[in-house]
Amino acid sequence: MLKESFLRYLRFERNYSEHTIVAYGNDLDEFEAYCRKQMEGFDFTTVDADVIRAWVVSLMDRHYEATSVNRKLSSLRSFYHYLLREGKVIVDPAAKVVGPKKKKPLPTFVRDADMDRLLDECEFEDSYAGRRDHTILALFYETGIRLSELVGLQVSDVDFSTRVIKVTGKRNKQRVVPFGRRMEDQLKTYLEARGIFVGCLTGPLFYSNSGRPIRGKTVYWLVRKHLSRVVAQKKKSPHVLRHTFATSMLNHGADLEAVKELMGHERLSTTQVYTHTTFDELKKVYKQAHPRA
Repeated sequence: MLKESFLRYLRFERNYSEHTIVAYGNDLDEFEAYCRKQMEGFDFTTVDADVIRAWVVSLMDRHYEATSVNRKLSSLRSFYHYLLREGKVIVDPAAKVVGPKKKKPLPTFVRDADMDRLLDECEFEDSYAGRRDHTILALFYETGIRLSELVGLQVSDVDFSTRVIKVTGKRNKQRVVPFGRRMEDQLKTYLEARGIFVGCLTGPLFYSNSGRPIRGKTVYWLVRKHLSRVVAQKKKSPHVLRHTFATSMLNHGADLEAVKELMGHERLSTTQVYTHTTFDELKKVYKQAHPRA
């Protein structure tokens, strides 16, 4: 009866959808079935935290995803919160039970060979827009800056004497990011085209085809359009190129702390996710190359 009264409460007092109510009911039925196998004389009011933890472990052993386990645990928490409010239990046994951590997806990146093909072999229009697009793609790949950082760049932020770009990141924190000789030549060629197109040598670094400072949405779509020329993956965005920069740096022996500073991360743990990416890449190479892998 406790379960039924809880579901009526969700339906009539909380106005939950029928789909949600069915899902809660199924989760409670599954928990009850587990408990009846583990103990005699089962009663929802006598369950303690250890029983709930054991149930969570059993779900993980049956290869439930962390998201599904946490959803089921959330149903149980809501149920016992209701019983506590109704005075049916004195202590909420689900309150201190922690669900499994969700597995963070590895960052999507583009392989170096595909980036080389895009930047060195694919043709771009011999126009301001073509040179701009090519420069933007190269700048993302060679510096790892964010979309908002690229849109905010001014011509004065580029220092050719030391080959660095001054970048304004999150919370207006500034950092300098170096670039190589090839990027220097490309930026100089682009700036010549920009000067003719815009008619001045100062102001925002990148402009749209209409002659206005470029917007993030425009950059997003031009990156997506050009990446589609060399990769078929679903994610094709400026942030994918940022992931590509970090992955490429680490794959070629860069120090983790150095990559952290270049990307403007506050915590090393944010950068460490790319070490998993690089190891995953190493496993793929091993399986492809080793005759007994």
